[in-house]
Amino acid sequence: MKISQQEYQRLSDERSPDSKIVKNCIGAFLVGGLICTIGQGLFDFYVQTGSTEANARAWTSVTLVFIGVLLTALKVYDSIAKYAGAGTLVPITGFANSVASPAIEFKSEGFILGLGAKMFVIAGPVIVYGTLAGVVYGVLLIGNS
Repeated sequence: MKISQQEYQRLSDERSPDSKIVKNCIGAFLVGGLICTIGQGLFDFYVQTGSTEANARAWTSVTLVFIGVLLTALKVYDSIAKYAGAGTLVPITGFANSVASPAIEFKSEGFILGLGAKMFVIAGPVIVYGTLAGVVYGVLLIGNS
């Protein structure tokens, strides 16, 4: 079956959902901002309770990762992500979700072939390319100094 480019475009336009970019951006901004606000609140709490700023940063990260994994295990994080999109992906809680989701999904296959092998299916490429980008940036920065 051959159709013209114009006919294909018409069919594509009829069946494609309308873009909700403004709604998606607002949801991502609000939820991402809320996660960051919670992180700042945790940091302030840890500093107020006597932690040094360096320790407070570490405790804040650990707490946010724990909350992300807990919400993923309770199947709440995915519901939030459906509304917020990138607002849940960008903060550290999104990284926790990307590690915990495959681990939970493949746990029935055992610790080695399930949990161990599949845990970094989503987060692995992010770690690899993030590290590679950091090395390239460092080489370029040192080369220009």
